[in-house]
Amino acid sequence: MTDPNLALTAEMIAGLLADTSPYLSCDDCFARIDEYVERCGADPRYEDPAMRTHLAGCGACAEEAQALRELIDQQSQQEK
Repeated sequence: MTDPNLALTAEMIAGLLADTSPYLSCDDCFARIDEYVERCGADPRYEDPAMRTHLAGCGACAEEAQALRELIDQQSQQEK
């Protein structure tokens, strides 16, 4: 967000104010994201509070997780 005239959306404000505890950096998230997405797909009740918190506040990592989910879903559909 480099345009000073761009208005903040409610989603942007919520992301800035989100509680980031337990803290996880983007590097840490990226190192764990494959396993996290696979485990969530295998068990919808799987919990990783640090990953969940990071993905809720980081659009770039959340987008990566979504892309991985879609790729896994596509592969699953092709195997059927």
